[in-house]
Parts: sequence; structure tokens; C-alpha cells
Amino acid sequence: MRTKLMMSVAAFAVVAGSQAFAAEKVTFQTNWFAQAEHGGYYQAVVDGTYAACGLDVTIAMGGPQVSGRPLMLAGKIDFYMGGNMLQAFSAVQENIPVVIVAASFQKEPQVLMTHPGQGLDTWESLKDAEQYILADEGFQSYFQWMISEMGYDASKRIPYTFNPAPFIANKKSVQQGYITSEPYAVEKEGGFKPNLFLLADYGFDTYATTIETMQDTIDKRPEVVQCFVDGSAKGWYNYLYGDNAAANAVIMKDNPEITAEQIAFSIEKMKEYGIVDSGDTEKLGIGAMSDERMQSFYDKMVAAKVMAPGIDIKKSYTLQFVNKGVGLDLKK
Repeated sequence: MRTKLMMSVAAFAVVAGSQAFAAEKVTFQTNWFAQAEHGGYYQAVVDGTYAACGLDVTIAMGGPQVSGRPLMLAGKIDFYMGGNMLQAFSAVQENIPVVIVAASFQKEPQVLMTHPGQGLDTWESLKDAEQYILADEGFQSYFQWMISEMGYDASKRIPYTFNPAPFIANKKSVQQGYITSEPYAVEKEGGFKPNLFLLADYGFDTYATTIETMQDTIDKRPEVVQCFVDGSAKGWYNYLYGDNAAANAVIMKDNPEITAEQIAFSIEKMKEYGIVDSGDTEKLGIGAMSDERMQSFYDKMVAAKVMAPGIDIKKSYTLQFVNKGVGLDLKK
């Protein structure tokens, strides 16, 4: 089941840069249920930021039964919320003309958690854990990097079932999570604050929560892409540093399972750890990307045998629409 957030703009005309164009309907498909980690896009809809540069944006909520990327390949949606860069590199390998046009997250929110006071209080000490509770995706990606670069023991891995109970029960275990989600669940259910190790701060330097579109869209509607990228950047600044009450109300309406307390926790962690706004964004604006970061991450994934060598990764992204400092004036 898919819900939609609509902001209708009737016959709206605007000047984008020096070019005027009428409001255009576009759909942005998220990759999961509505949550604070999608807040910047919701913000840009509810406060009229997308409309101000000429777009009538529908946000289509994702979930486990929604396959967003095939919808984009079929022309059913215009933009898709990607994960990290591994999917984009794989698309190049498979000759799929999907292109990343912005990286809303400078850091992937992937975190490893441990119990405090159990000898697992430093990054280096994680190798001493009794078990690593990891989902298949994590085991096949970042944990392979940890094995390759730091000598972690793959035999200690057990599957993560998205239930914190095994981690809470075993004080010598390590569990994966998102900095914005699982630590909250552990605090609520386990009654303690876990140690948090954000992989991005230890070298897993992929971008995340990317904005994907088709090469054909870039070629034929570059002004639409620019408007969506700029509007999303401004939306994120306003969501993180401005009044986000209206956006949060729509998020909770679209996803009744989420609470205001969970949203507040997620926003706090995104700001504390610089998930959206850090590093290059301080001068280049939210959404920033660089060739150097892309190459660094790809090289690490090749060394870990997660990705094949020889992929032309520059086909997976473009810097055409980012690094312009858009929205920096909105940071309070």
C-alpha cells in the first residue's frame, strides 16, 4: 500500500535562474515508510519550496512491498530516494542509465552498537565482541570492508532479525542499526544508552539517501532536476534549522506508527552526527558530492571484493546540479 502527499499548484509560473517554466508535476518515491530521515523533502512540499521553483511534487511513500527503482525505469516516477552508492555503481555495471544527482546525506546513518562498560567502548575493541548481529545487506557490504581493512572475524556474525532482544540479552555483542532508529529502540526496551559507532566516522565514506533520476530526465528536463535538487536542499535546511511542525504532522499522518518522540530523537541524531549537514556541505550546501569521495569509497569496496574493479563510476553520478551553495543562507 502506498500513500501520497500532494501539494497542488495550479498554472504556476516561475523564473528559475533566467528561464521561466510552468509548474510541472513530478513524483518522488521514497524507499521506506515516512520518517524524519525523509523530513527535508516533506518540508519542501508543505512550505512551498518546490512550488516556488516551479514543481508540483507528489511524495509517494515507500515500504517493503514497493519497488521504487523499477517504477522509475518504467517512467512511473521521476525521482527515487536511493540508499548508498553501491546500488548506483551496480547500475553502471548492469548498463542501467540511473544517475545520482544529489546526496542528501553526507554520512550513511549506519551504526554499530555495544553495551557500555563491557570492554567494547572503543572502535578498536569491537573485534573482541562475542558476536556481530548483522543483516545480510550489512554483512555483504560494510562488514566485508571491516574484514578487509581491520581483520574482523566473519564467523562471529549472526543474522539480525530487526529485533533488539538478542543484543539486549548479550552484553558482549555488537548490533547494527541506523543512528536515528535502533539506538532509540534499545533505550526504550533495554533501559540503557548503547555506545554508538557511526561507520562513516571510521572510514566507510559512502554518500547516502541519494536523489536518483534517469539520464533521459537529465537530458530532456534539466531545469526540473535543478529545481528538485535545489528545493530538496532548502527543504533540509528548513527542516533541520527551522519550523518543521507541518512536515512532521504529514509524516505522522502518512506513517501512523511513528511518534513525535521518535521524530525528535532522529532529528537530534542527524544534527549531532552531521548526517545531512557536515563536511563539504558547510561551503557547498546540502546535497554536495565530490569525485574524490566517490573514488575513495569505490576503491574501498573493490579492495573488500564488494564491487568489481573497472567500473566507470562517473557514469553513476553527476555534479551538474550540486555544490552551488544553495540554501546556506537558511541555516540558522
